[in-house]
Amino acid sequence: MTHKSGFVNIIGNPNVGKSTLMNVFLGEKLSIVTSKAQTTRHRILGILNTDDYQIVFSDTPGILKPHYKMQEAMMGVVRTAIEDADILLYVTDVVETTEKNEDYIARVNNSNVPAILVINKIDLCKHEELPLLIETWTALMPKAVIVPISAIQKFNVSSVFNTILSMLPEGPAYYDKDALTDKSERFFVSEIIREKIFVQYKKEIPYSVEVLVELFQEEENIIRIKAVIVVSRDSQKGIIIGKGGLALKKTGTRARQDMEKFFGKKVFLEIFVKVEKDWRDSDRLLKQFGYNN
Repeated sequence: MTHKSGFVNIIGNPNVGKSTLMNVFLGEKLSIVTSKAQTTRHRILGILNTDDYQIVFSDTPGILKPHYKMQEAMMGVVRTAIEDADILLYVTDVVETTEKNEDYIARVNNSNVPAILVINKIDLCKHEELPLLIETWTALMPKAVIVPISAIQKFNVSSVFNTILSMLPEGPAYYDKDALTDKSERFFVSEIIREKIFVQYKKEIPYSVEVLVELFQEEENIIRIKAVIVVSRDSQKGIIIGKGGLALKKTGTRARQDMEKFFGKKVFLEIFVKVEKDWRDSDRLLKQFGYNN
């Protein structure tokens, strides 16, 4: 039997379920998931292997209008994902309007890359509304295969996966067969901490924060980690730390618990907070955080 392989890139608006869908495909939580938009900031590869195929999924940031250099870098990731895909998964849901992202829809329509239009969250709409929604999207993306699903309930996700397999080109494996991702341990440490910040803090705080891992030292029975939460303003530093340091302690405890599950080993975690004004527009800091690599 011939071997199949390819890059399946997932794009779409913020908070439509792109990260949830990739995690379901992989059976692992690689991409952080929250109910807030703009949770995913980087292109995250998740690699699914069998003897017969290797599928390299890419979770990408949600499409938005950039206001900072950070967001410009994020949208550069999305444009690249359209260009270098073997298969495109354009994810929408039943609550967003079809008028969004006309330019990106045009990019997908004008591409020669096979596309699958995934309508997520169908558990939130009435049964009689779905045919009209499918008809609307068929008119917008006539070349795409349209599959309605509920990623969170894992409903009809197998239909998307089977469609991917049918489109997947023949080719060799791009990564080792035991690889799950191309990201480092430090990257997932920073993502776990960011997820806890998104869940715990409100308003602009999660969007003004980045995490830098200064130490990742793995020993036989423990992993020692030192991380710095970077914020834009002094007032945000106070909010992150909280009265008597309780808010930061809570964030650290929840992050450490998830890290111990992720790495399968005891974790000693130290977290500090630092102010870097306007870091979202700093080329130097964005490169340090991995946006311009």
